[in-house]
Amino acid sequence: MSEHIPGSGLGSDFDAPAVEGMPSWVPRALLLFFAGVAALYYGRGMIESLRSFFIILLISAFLSFAIEPAVNRLESLGLRRGVGTGIMFLVIIAGVSAFGFAIGTVLAEQIRDFVASAPDTIDRIEAWLQRNVSEDVTLEATRDRFIDGGDLGGTLTDTAGDLASFSTTVLNTLLQAFTIALFTFYLVAEGPRFRRLICSALAPERQRVVLRVWDLAIEKTGGYIISRAILAFVATLVHWAAFSLIDVPFPLPMALWVGVVSQFIPVVGTYLAGFLPVVIALIDDLQVGIWAIVIIVVYQQLENYVFAPKITSQTMEIHVAVAFASVLIGAAILGPVGALLSLPFAATLQAFISTYIERHELVEEVSGGKLTS
Repeated sequence: MSEHIPGSGLGSDFDAPAVEGMPSWVPRALLLFFAGVAALYYGRGMIESLRSFFIILLISAFLSFAIEPAVNRLESLGLRRGVGTGIMFLVIIAGVSAFGFAIGTVLAEQIRDFVASAPDTIDRIEAWLQRNVSEDVTLEATRDRFIDGGDLGGTLTDTAGDLASFSTTVLNTLLQAFTIALFTFYLVAEGPRFRRLICSALAPERQRVVLRVWDLAIEKTGGYIISRAILAFVATLVHWAAFSLIDVPFPLPMALWVGVVSQFIPVVGTYLAGFLPVVIALIDDLQVGIWAIVIIVVYQQLENYVFAPKITSQTMEIHVAVAFASVLIGAAILGPVGALLSLPFAATLQAFISTYIERHELVEEVSGGKLTS
């Protein structure tokens, strides 16, 4: 018979307490954890697969915001919204086609002239090398490539294999362009109905915020396009006059190239815009090429400090540092598309923050130091 020790709660045989089992929530937590990891992994793969689709949607939204002010104007004049959207699409297609035709014609003629004058140029280079380097230098093989076709046929045969991949790239580009145009058309033509559909699922307070952000996006994107278009028009006129004065080949197409590319391609647009006319001018005449460089550089300074501040202050106000940072961030996230979309997005965000953040008067002293204006 075992004895009981008072106050110990144990019998005299000191029986060990029973080991408790695993808490019931642990298996459920482990299952939820691994399910969450699997969902994140699957979701990441799905987002990467749909990245191109999201980019198409972003471009379509940007274009719809840019076009909508003009469509709203046409609608106020009595045109149906779908008809007004179609008219704007025709205007854009005509402008892009005219730009592409002008630049394509210039490049085709320059290439043809280069090939035609290449033998004489090679002869001059060969003569200079023989006088200054060695009499044994010969460029006959190079010259034969440009005379009577030379081995041009062989070159074309070698590159024929690349035509299939090139055609695939062109078809994919056309398909993406068609998809963007389709999304853009419906976003503009059905814009008011689309906004009503979204806002009908939100509380009244949130509806006002959504509509405010939407209107700001349209306003700032439209302002961005207007400011860029005005600056492109001014740049085209100035460079056309200057290029005609110094006899740059194809002055109007080259001026159009400078105006459009410098305004609608962020960051590197200015360098790309100046490269083509300078190269063409240098090929034609060294002195003309130097003058073309001077004109482009001088105009760029005038635009940065005179034209652009006055025009953008009326259409899309955004601090220079904010604009530069937004372009870098957009390019890092989405590449060239992000760089293009970053400026109107930054302007919209800046306008939204300035609208909803309460401002206060500055105190006279901070940490013992006077605030200066």
